[in-house]
Amino acid sequence: VLPTGGMPQVLANPLQNLLQMQQVRHRQTKHWNPQFKRLRKQKFVKIELPNLQEKPEDITKEEMRRRMKERGVLPPRPWMERPFHISCTGGIFEAYVPPEGDGKKSIISSSGAKQKLEFLEKKSKSLMAVRKIRSYEEGFSTDEFGAEAQEIYIKAHQHMAAKEKYQIREYVSERCYPEMMHNVKDKTIRWRFLQSLEPPRVVHARVTEVITKENQFAQVTVRFHSQQMLAIYDRFGRLMHGSEILTKDVLEYVVFEKHISNEYGKWRLHDKIIPDWLPPKQPAPITYRLIEDAAEEAPKELSPVGGEEAKQLEAPKEQVHLAAPVEPSAKPSVAL
Repeated sequence: VLPTGGMPQVLANPLQNLLQMQQVRHRQTKHWNPQFKRLRKQKFVKIELPNLQEKPEDITKEEMRRRMKERGVLPPRPWMERPFHISCTGGIFEAYVPPEGDGKKSIISSSGAKQKLEFLEKKSKSLMAVRKIRSYEEGFSTDEFGAEAQEIYIKAHQHMAAKEKYQIREYVSERCYPEMMHNVKDKTIRWRFLQSLEPPRVVHARVTEVITKENQFAQVTVRFHSQQMLAIYDRFGRLMHGSEILTKDVLEYVVFEKHISNEYGKWRLHDKIIPDWLPPKQPAPITYRLIEDAAEEAPKELSPVGGEEAKQLEAPKEQVHLAAPVEPSAKPSVAL
């Protein structure tokens, strides 16, 4: 056959093409590059599938022990242990006893000088406790802590008056929270901190351990002498206690606590010291709704008549007396 170009071309026999083919062994699952063969092998982990048809009672103790050792599982305990966190103490340890007549007696007087001398005698334990606190908190200073304690005191009472039960937990301990929020429901509280008559000062400090020696708690008692305004209204808007136009001089000894072993511990309001010599306060007047006993009337028997008469008997008397008579001259209005 002569093509258009003039050069002869011979068609090959199909059998001859088959004889010239070279057979090569080739796997479709094998990677073409054997360089990272070991790394590709580590990508797959052989696991033993559990036998779901096996019953626990059919397994012997030796077999169960062998399987637990293979998996690194500890044997179960005969008792149940639950972790718990102690974030605060349950009260005041070695509470400070306020001197009688504090805030009324001058230092110049004999009684005031005696109180000052007793305070200096008890100061040695407080100094040891402050030294212990500084070993955990280097920047602690009794001179600067009074201002910090006053901010915590104001914030806690503001959140209590606003009934913000979540924000107040940052400023009060778990023991103080139910005491502050108790009986706040259905009441309106107006509270303001006006001014400090005397700068707040630290009068007492103690450190104690709970369960272990490493678990340390610190309590600092701060003396506040300030002017405040407090007014409490009940749910009907009646004044129960205090006044919004009168100010009171308030002398308080407030205890602040911190979990000093905890790196993220905070100083929080823990309790207030109420001395034994303080006279009891008058309870707030509580208003009640007076319900007069109505005279019991004999039940009336309804006669089996039409529905209109029964409705007239059930209608209250006030509606009958208050109903205005219909004028006969009135014309009915027509709605278009």
